[in-house]
Amino acid sequence: MAKIKTFEENMRRLEEIVDKLEKGDAQLSESLALFEEGTGLVASCRKELDKAEQQVVKLMKGSDGAPLETEFLTEEE
Repeated sequence: MAKIKTFEENMRRLEEIVDKLEKGDAQLSESLALFEEGTGLVASCRKELDKAEQQVVKLMKGSDGAPLETEFLTEEE
């Protein structure tokens, strides 16, 4: 079973892929494989960022100005 990578690990790998593609010395087939891997990493990172944003949005100010955590309702609810 593959280990689930962290956001930071995915970003580092994405940076490696971009560097390799920018050099332009990879074979076409390798470039396509790297591009495909990169698009998957972008989707994974975007999902993590969306999840983090939802957690931040849950925090709202209460009547006394202090942060108040409220239940987050998804579009499905």
